[in-house]
Amino acid sequence: MESLLAAHPKSSLRVGWTLSGLFTAFMLFDSIIKLIKIEPVVQAFNELGYPDSLARTIGFMELAIAILYALPRTAVFGAVLAMGVLGGAVASHARLGDPLFSHTLFGVYLGLFAWGGLWLRDARLRALMPWRT
Repeated sequence: MESLLAAHPKSSLRVGWTLSGLFTAFMLFDSIIKLIKIEPVVQAFNELGYPDSLARTIGFMELAIAILYALPRTAVFGAVLAMGVLGGAVASHARLGDPLFSHTLFGVYLGLFAWGGLWLRDARLRALMPWRT
């Protein structure tokens, strides 16, 4: 994998920034709809068994995490914090027995975008977490 990245550094960097951008855009979108508490958010919180009064608190946390992730100097810290939020989402959906691939694992997919994007665009992270064959 590393030789493929070395052979196409611009492509891997471009894919990394795209994945990171998609993750950041989703987190910003999700935080904003929680901050303004649109009806589907209220309904989702009720279905998950959480009071909708938590929507704004979680929205602010997600907004802070998205900002930390978007800034190159704090991106890894933002990704670590995001895993906490996404892990909670996975646990909430698993507890209710929601569909596995569309609901329960959605947080895992987002985590792969977040870490995959960082891994592709940061050689230091690739050295720390090498892909071994």
